[in-house]
Amino acid sequence: MSLINVQNLTFSYDGNYENIFENVSFGIDTNWKLGFTGRNGRGKTTFFKLLTGKYKYRGKISASVDFEYFPFEIKDESEFAIDIIKEKSGIEDYDYWKIEKELSLLDVNAEVLYRPFNTLSGGEKVKILLVSLFLKENAFLLIDEPTNHLDLSARRKVSEYLNSKKGFILVSHDREFLDGCIDHILSINKSNIEIQKGNFSSWQENKKRQDSFETSQNEKLKKEISKLEKSAKQSASWSQKLEKTKNGTRNSGLRPDRGYIGHKSAKMMKRSKNSEAKKQNAIEEKSDLLKNIENASNLKISFLKHRANKLVSLKDVSLFYEEKEVCRNVSFEVNRGDRIFLCGKNGCGKSTVLKFINGDKNISFKGDFEKVSGLKISYVAQDTSALSGNLRDFSKSQNIDESLFKTILRKLDFSRNQFEKDIKEFSGGQKKKVLIAKSLCEKAHLYLWDEPLNYIDILSRTQIEDLIIKYSPTMIFVEHDARFAGNIATKTINVGLQ
Repeated sequence: MSLINVQNLTFSYDGNYENIFENVSFGIDTNWKLGFTGRNGRGKTTFFKLLTGKYKYRGKISASVDFEYFPFEIKDESEFAIDIIKEKSGIEDYDYWKIEKELSLLDVNAEVLYRPFNTLSGGEKVKILLVSLFLKENAFLLIDEPTNHLDLSARRKVSEYLNSKKGFILVSHDREFLDGCIDHILSINKSNIEIQKGNFSSWQENKKRQDSFETSQNEKLKKEISKLEKSAKQSASWSQKLEKTKNGTRNSGLRPDRGYIGHKSAKMMKRSKNSEAKKQNAIEEKSDLLKNIENASNLKISFLKHRANKLVSLKDVSLFYEEKEVCRNVSFEVNRGDRIFLCGKNGCGKSTVLKFINGDKNISFKGDFEKVSGLKISYVAQDTSALSGNLRDFSKSQNIDESLFKTILRKLDFSRNQFEKDIKEFSGGQKKKVLIAKSLCEKAHLYLWDEPLNYIDILSRTQIEDLIIKYSPTMIFVEHDARFAGNIATKTINVGLQ
C-alpha cells in the first residue's frame, strides 16, 4: 500500500488575506478511486495545482507516485491522436495493443488514432487524454471535471471506464457519474477536509444525518445553556440574600446562627458555580457544532404567464448554420408549464435549437415555425468566456436589479468579497452562477437554458432543481446531468439529423 500524505498544508493566493487551506492534514491510499466534492471556489482545482507543484505552499506533501493532471495541454493540436498518446504515456510501438484495449473500453474506434487531434469531437478528445494518462506507469491521476464535454451516453461509458481503474482523484458535480466510479469521497467542507469510504450518495446521506444530529444537538444545548444561566443566577441571588441575614434584622433582638447561614450560603454559591461550569462546557460543545452545515437558502423566480397556452411550435424544422445543415425534422410544441429536455449526442444541434428560438439571425430554417407574439425570453448561454468586469456593471448592462442579482448570488454561496472581483477571476462554476442569477432576475414567459449546470457544485444544482420543481417556469433546457434532467423534465425531445 502506498500513501499520499498531506501535513499541515497552508496556502493563500498573493494579495488574499484569507487562506484557501490552513493546517490541513490527511492521507490518501494510491489505490483509491476518490471523488472530490465541495462548493465552487473552495479550492478543488487549487489543491490539484498544489499537488503538481504549480504553487508554493507551507507544510508538506509527500508521495511515491507522479501526479498527472487532466486535461493536460496539447502543444500542437494538429498532431495525430496516436502520437499524443505515445508522447504522454511513453508507450512503445510493440505495446500498441494496450492502446487499442483502452479505446475499446471507451467505445472509441481505433481509426481516430490517425486523425489530427483538433478534428476530434469534444468527447473523443476527453477519451484520448484519459487513455494517455492511464497508460502511463506510476501515475496518480488528478481528473478535473471531465464530464463537461460528454453527452449522456459518453458519461456512462467514461464512468464505467473509471470504475475499472484505480489511483485517481475525480472532480465532478454529476451525481450519477460519481456514484458509478468511485469508492471514497474527499470533501472540502466549510471548516475542514474529510475523507469517507463509499460513493457520493452514501456520503450525502451521512452528511444529512450528521447535519440533522448537529442541528438537533444545537437546539438541545441552547435550551440547556438558557436553563443553566437561569439556575446560576438564581443560586447566586439566594446566596447573596442568605449572606445578608448573617447580621440579623435590625432591632429584632434575634441572633442568627451565622455558621448555619454561612454553610447554606456557600452551598448555594457552589451550586451557582457548578451551573456556570456546566454552562461553559455546553457552550464549548455547542461551538463545535454546525461548522460544516452549508447555507443553501431557497431560490425564487418571478416569471410571466402569457395569455396564450401554446408559446412555440416547430413542425419538421431543419436548421442551418452558414448553409450547413445542423439538425432536421425537429418537431415539438412548448405549452405553458412545460419543461422540455432536449437530448442527443454532442454536435446534434441542441444548442442551435435554443439559439434559433431565441432569435439568432445567423440560423436559417426550413419547415413550420411559430412563436407567439409578445413572448419574452430569458436565455442562458453555454459559453461564459465573454464575461468580464464587475458585477455592478454587469447588472446594469443586463438591465437587471443589482440588489436582487447579488442576493441570488449570495444564496448560491458567493462571499461578499467576491462582489469586488472581476468576473474573469471567477471559477467556471461561479461564472455559470452569474448567468443563472441573471436569468432568475429576468421576468420572462420562457426560459432557454443551455447546459446551465456546467461546473456548478452539487448543492447549488440541488437548489436550482428545487426552484424549478417548486415554481414550474416554462423552459427548454439542454443538460447532461441525468439525475437533474430526470427530476425536472416534463417532456423529452431527441434532436439530430434523423
